[in-house]
Amino acid sequence: MKHICLYFQVHQPFRLRIYRFFDIGVSHDYYHELNNRSLFQRISQKCYLPMNALLKSLIEKWGPDYFSVSFSISGTCIEQMQLYEPRTLESFQELYATGAVELIGETYAHSLACLKSQKEFERQVKKHKGILQELFGAAPTVFRNTELVFYDEVAKWVAELGFSAMLAEGADTLLGWRSPNFLYTSAVAPLKLLLRNYRLSDDIAFRFSNTTWEEWPLTAEKYAEWIFGLPEDQNLINIFMDYETFGEHQWKETGIFEFFSNWVDIMLKEKKAVFVTPTKVLREHKPVASISVPSPLSWADTERDLTAWLGNELQIDAFETLYSLEDKVEKVRDSTILRDWLLLQTSDHFYYMCTKFFSDGDVHKYFNPYNSPYEAYVTYMNVLSDFQERLRKIS
Repeated sequence: MKHICLYFQVHQPFRLRIYRFFDIGVSHDYYHELNNRSLFQRISQKCYLPMNALLKSLIEKWGPDYFSVSFSISGTCIEQMQLYEPRTLESFQELYATGAVELIGETYAHSLACLKSQKEFERQVKKHKGILQELFGAAPTVFRNTELVFYDEVAKWVAELGFSAMLAEGADTLLGWRSPNFLYTSAVAPLKLLLRNYRLSDDIAFRFSNTTWEEWPLTAEKYAEWIFGLPEDQNLINIFMDYETFGEHQWKETGIFEFFSNWVDIMLKEKKAVFVTPTKVLREHKPVASISVPSPLSWADTERDLTAWLGNELQIDAFETLYSLEDKVEKVRDSTILRDWLLLQTSDHFYYMCTKFFSDGDVHKYFNPYNSPYEAYVTYMNVLSDFQERLRKIS
């Protein structure tokens, strides 16, 4: 019996206003309200609402013992639901109430704090736990770091925060000859590891509508056969992707919704597979080996490293400047400044500064509001300069 762990990342950043002539110290209105609202409402209409409805119908059809999914929803995305589209939040709450959905912990602001500050990382994880408890009544025991960033040190922090397992990328550089289709454990902490099968995940997330792909068109029957064809002992398949894959990255017109529904039906009708949550995986699977990851690994780009966010001088300068302010922010009690501090940490700000326009270029252009990485950098640094000035005035 194949156990399929189906996980979706749900995240949208608050985009900054594009400042070319920004009067630092005067205006503190950093966020493009109209852009953020219209974009979020578009994604809700195209992805969140229809896909939530589809998942709910599949849960009702098959029952939670056979069809379950998991989500990590960033705190900032939940804020956008509350501000711009409350019925989207309600639809996630209704989905969670079916008992077939597990919510995964992550950093509140979808940040890369784990690369710079254990204190800030832990603050955000606890804040995220708080909003899941408040709005869903959920207490996550499995963790998923921003963009699947994982390494030994953060494994220790996550275990200390009380999580029993963590999601990570099943990269070739990590596994070598081994398969991601097993449960593993950290070599340095009491933490189980669920490793993403990136080939099967990216076949849907990135290649589904690519007409130049040699396997196009990807049918539900073909995809099911690939999974059924895996070696018998490889009975845990972790498929992780952005939720926006459905209806936004892959438009409705591509047939993505029909593909997903038909694929689930085929997998379950054959009675050779069930869809399970990470917690159920931990109950029914034993780790086959321990894994040590000394240097950070992510799910981004072909390199599976950090260069999507910290691969050039612009990104590094912005990142270092931001976190140089942490000590000053810790002394502040102003709620507006503390919220801006959170939102300025969102990893997307640094992603937009990426200058990798080769094999991964199209990935970095999607949802990018800027004309160039340099415009993204100038905008961010102008905002950060104003933020620094506000800190100076109240210190």
